[in-house]
Amino acid sequence: EVRRLGSPGRREIGHGYLAERALTPVLPSEEEFPYAIRSVTEIMSQNGSTSMAATCSSTLALMDAGVPLKAPVSGIAMGLMVDGDKHYVLSDIADAEDFAGDMDFKVTGTANGITAVQMDMKVHGLPVSVLADAIKQSGPGRKHILDHMVATIAAPREKLSPYAPRIEKIKINPEKIGAVIGKGGETINKITGETGAMIDIKDDGLITVASNDTESIEKALDWIRGLTEEPEVGKLYTGKVVTIKDFGAFINILPGTDGMLHISQISDKRVENVTDVLKEGQMVTVKLAGIDEKGRLSLTMKGIEQK
Repeated sequence: EVRRLGSPGRREIGHGYLAERALTPVLPSEEEFPYAIRSVTEIMSQNGSTSMAATCSSTLALMDAGVPLKAPVSGIAMGLMVDGDKHYVLSDIADAEDFAGDMDFKVTGTANGITAVQMDMKVHGLPVSVLADAIKQSGPGRKHILDHMVATIAAPREKLSPYAPRIEKIKINPEKIGAVIGKGGETINKITGETGAMIDIKDDGLITVASNDTESIEKALDWIRGLTEEPEVGKLYTGKVVTIKDFGAFINILPGTDGMLHISQISDKRVENVTDVLKEGQMVTVKLAGIDEKGRLSLTMKGIEQK
């Protein structure tokens, strides 16, 4: 259509809605693919359905970009010629058939089913049988188009474009969100400043890390994992002695997580005074022996070689 350049008209917007509805059922979930998806189709010339061209080309473009579509989608425009009480259904109508015909019926779908339909009619009504015939006849046409599309690209690319920003997600205990943010945002600002990654935290503990550099994402994720790691019984930890008491010592094994090392668990030999073996600030290797019903951690140094 030759006209003055400007904002999209009703026709372009309507075609966009149809292509969007056609592809929405096969788009990945936000958990699978946490990206905003935008497809722009510019038609240079046409002698058929531009909305079906937009649907097919968007499918190919998204697959080529590495968007993990559930299945490729093709579309076809079905037409109709009415001659008295006779109806002739046309497949993949051209401009002349659209202009002179009595129906423009768009059908999109995958190899397994229909994802969207849209109909324009120039007659006052159509029998349901004609609609059924058009849907049935569209099947082989959609499959024919889909076969050509799949011959070009059979499946989504396994890797995103190297120019696309990388996004990774990690789920943490919501109670640990404060440890990631830090006092006045000190911790999260330090992570973003030193890694160059962007971090978004939701109230349910879902953290999104984004960057153009894969290495910066890994650094940020490792930092977050270190801050939010849950203590695991039987695992060895290297921690700092933060407090010494007559009955033992408190060891910081994870950020914001301290465990109690009883005097009887400091050594295989009898220990008279905790300070004979430990000093505040000393780094020791301990094993998490247990967690009681109140969440308190019990540590042991017995049988563990100290560096």
